[in-house]
Amino acid sequence: MKIVECPRDAMQGLHDFIPTETKINYINQLLKVGFDTIDFGSFVSTKAIPQMRDTATVLEGLNLSETRSKLLAIVANIRGAKDACQFDEINYLGYPLSLSETFQQRNTNRSINDAFNDLAEMQELSEDHEKVLVVYLSMGFGNPYDDPYEMDYVGEFVDRLDKMEVQIISLADTIGVSNPSKISTLFTTLIPKFPHIEFGAHLHSTPDTIAEKVEAAYESGCRRMDGAIKGFGGCPMAKDDLTGNMATEKMLEYFSSNDIETGLDLDAFNQALAQSSEVFN
Repeated sequence: MKIVECPRDAMQGLHDFIPTETKINYINQLLKVGFDTIDFGSFVSTKAIPQMRDTATVLEGLNLSETRSKLLAIVANIRGAKDACQFDEINYLGYPLSLSETFQQRNTNRSINDAFNDLAEMQELSEDHEKVLVVYLSMGFGNPYDDPYEMDYVGEFVDRLDKMEVQIISLADTIGVSNPSKISTLFTTLIPKFPHIEFGAHLHSTPDTIAEKVEAAYESGCRRMDGAIKGFGGCPMAKDDLTGNMATEKMLEYFSSNDIETGLDLDAFNQALAQSSEVFN
């Protein structure tokens, strides 16, 4: 089971700037836990997401000498991808490709067609710099804009990404509209059809529905899930009210109660859980 911890997603929508040293100390603690991947920062417009303006400085302060975790940085355009590719420490480039035309424009100021063109170039950049491109299918379970959405439409996007040889696709519930039935339908349809693609779940959720969503994804074959300690976060470009990330501690409760091995250092995790109160106050 691969757990991806997302402090970047937890931080990005906060109005007050989190001091760089605070970010470094928190992520360094997360690096001790044994997460598969840490979504640590982004190379995006500092006007759009001012909280992430210090990503390169944060990276310089990370202690990567004794961690097994890999680093993922979010990018929103070719310039951001080129910036991220300059850092050998970054393993993954994450790009939000929306199933909603409205959200693609709001989030990256690009059309879906332009985004696919960008992705083709990003895939080449990733290969040239020994990175792996992770595509997040945002609005993956529906959208609030009345833009088209149906199962076949999702499949068409995955098919186009498959032709680009994208290795990892994460289905992202950007606004928390997923339910167990939708989650199960998507994963049980896509995983057998595209067995060489690693599918992940990046779900936003209210606290009371986390366990049922984790169960639906896991039972449907998903073995890569994103979370954020205490469920902080949400996409500031989606709509006025933010729906937080899946709380990592709630995910771990589900895995523990069902004897599902995560390989995490729970002592280090509990220290990070306590430290999160200093970051998100």
